[in-house]
Order: sequence, then C-alpha cells, then structure tokens
Amino acid sequence: MTFQLVCEIEPPTKPDLTHVRHQIGTLGKLAHSFLIPDNHIGRATVSSVAVAHEVQAMGGRSIACLNSRDRNLLGLRRDLLTAAAYGVDRFLFVFGDKPTSGNRTSDLTVRSMIEEAREFSPSFRVGAAAGLRPLPVWKRAADFLFVQVSFSLDALLRWREANPVDVPVYAGVMVLASQAHAERLAAAIPDIDIPSELVERLGGDRMAGVEAACEQVLRIRDSGAFDGVHLIPVTRYRDVESRLHAAL
Repeated sequence: MTFQLVCEIEPPTKPDLTHVRHQIGTLGKLAHSFLIPDNHIGRATVSSVAVAHEVQAMGGRSIACLNSRDRNLLGLRRDLLTAAAYGVDRFLFVFGDKPTSGNRTSDLTVRSMIEEAREFSPSFRVGAAAGLRPLPVWKRAADFLFVQVSFSLDALLRWREANPVDVPVYAGVMVLASQAHAERLAAAIPDIDIPSELVERLGGDRMAGVEAACEQVLRIRDSGAFDGVHLIPVTRYRDVESRLHAAL
C-alpha cells in the first residue's frame, strides 16, 4: 500500500469557500485525501459534510469529521442522510473540543456514532482517533485510526508496537506556525510534549515549524510502521506543499 498523506483543511468560519478551494488546489497533487474538521477548537464553521462534497467536486477524496459534542441522535442521522445524498462516505468520529459557546450534548458517544453509521450504510467507512495510550477494544472495529499529534517518532513507534491492529493507521503531524502557537498548544494539551529546542527555534525562524513537520512526515514514512500521516498544516499549507512535493 502506498504511504498516504491525509491533509487537514482549515474550514471557513464565514459563508465563503474561496480559501477552502485554494487549499484543495494547492495540496491536491500532494494529498491522497483531505480531512475536514467539524467545528474544530469549539468554533462554528461550515459543515464538514458540505466541505467534503466540495473536495470531491474538485476531484479529491474526502473524510468528513463529525463530533459527538454538537449533535444528538437525530442530528447525526440528518448528517448521515446529507452525506449519502452528496456521495460522502468516509468519516472520522471524535468527541470534540470544549465549545467556546453553548453546551456539550450528551446524547452520543464516538462508539454509538460508529454503531449508528454501520447500521445506516454498510458502504460507509468510519474512523476513530487514538491517543498515545492503550487502544480500547471497541476502537479496533473502526475502518481506520488517526493517532494523536506527536513530535516524537519514538513515542509513536512504541504506541504502534503496543497496539497492533489490522486497519490503516495514520500518525498525526502538525505544523507549528509560530512560537506563540507552540506555547498555546502546549498549554491546551499538556501531554503533547513539544521539544523545547523547537519552541526556541520558532522564536527566530518562521520556517522552523514547517521544516520540523516535513522531517517528521519523512521519518514516519521511512519507519514503515504507519500507513500514512494525518498532516495539519494550519495556515502554512503553501510552504508545506513546496517542501514535501518532491520528497514524497
């Protein structure tokens, strides 16, 4: 199987898909698939199903992320119906970050979302997110797994060895756009363990985060332990494309 690059798109917070189309066009020759977040970091964005449809209209493959935080059972069934009407058939189900406004619903779990999607259509392919800890048994029933972002290849390899599965597994790689971005991420996710030397480099070199992410992608590929990476380029997708295009 070819090493897969799944690029995450920054979904719009306004009713304008111009920036989405630019990301798709820029990364289209590099990405095997595009992952579209669902109200990521607790902000309202254009529907991930709608953006996934836009990806497919531009000739790409898409994975629509859906979180349990923002929907009840009826809402999930609506989204699955909409996805089926649009021809969107791959999903990543997640719990969801803390919302910036409103409350979290408690009607669904990721496990129940997977079960509901399976019952809705056997043609749907559903994935789950995995932290760097023992993998729950029920997540082994997913069609693919996205492992949390890590800046340590050794940590990823230890997790992979301890959690053998027979489905595609994609390791998370994130571009740190700035020193401030790195510090905010470390404060929000204490166990992400960003190397202090990388944070220092970001203070004087705006390309340090791009270079570190691209190097991590190539190290993960060369390890042979993963089927691909889930790359989060944030706003630096042009820089990432120019550096990875020739290497992959």
